[in-house]
Amino acid sequence: MREPELVADCMAAIAQAVKVPATVKCRIGVDDQDPEESLFRLVDLCAQAGVRRFIVHARKAWLKGLSPKENRDVPPLDYPLVWRLKRERPHLVIDINGGIADLDEALAHLAHVDGVMLGRAAYHDPYILAKLEQALFGTPLPERDEVLARMQPYIDAHVHGGDTLNHVGRHMLGLYLGLPGARAFRRHLSENMHRDGADFRAVAGAVAAMQTQRQAA
Repeated sequence: MREPELVADCMAAIAQAVKVPATVKCRIGVDDQDPEESLFRLVDLCAQAGVRRFIVHARKAWLKGLSPKENRDVPPLDYPLVWRLKRERPHLVIDINGGIADLDEALAHLAHVDGVMLGRAAYHDPYILAKLEQALFGTPLPERDEVLARMQPYIDAHVHGGDTLNHVGRHMLGLYLGLPGARAFRRHLSENMHRDGADFRAVAGAVAAMQTQRQAA
């Protein structure tokens, strides 16, 4: 964001080199930049270069004095600035990102922007994706056990193709978040998905561990 002209030139070159739409994901500013100036200038220059979709993390990036972990929470989020970007650039597709923790927050943002990007929320509680699909499209909400059953053919193909269960399983650790036995499910899967030859049986074992913990409670 410090060199928006260079970014726009890069995006123009990317757009000419690929057949899919080129998009930009950015913060609202960097270090001492004024977000109202830096964000709008970057977006306008990239739009002139042909970009039509922007995913905006509504927090300034501090490259000096903060670790990447600290910069997830500091400085404060400025959602209204991203909403204003969409309001004043209605011809562009604007998606919002940053600190959106649950279904209600995501739906509230959709009154102001075109889309919502979930990061840590979906990783922490992947079942939120099924809830969002139900809320937005009326899709019947599956039970968590049904989600696992649907995942088995994908996991089998993934493992048989030479990849490891860990690459899929680590995204499923929070599937039972908040339910009895969730800790046992998470512990069993995290301890076994890295083992050589691990496959869906490790997931089934995690479900069994969860059920055992429920029965013992």
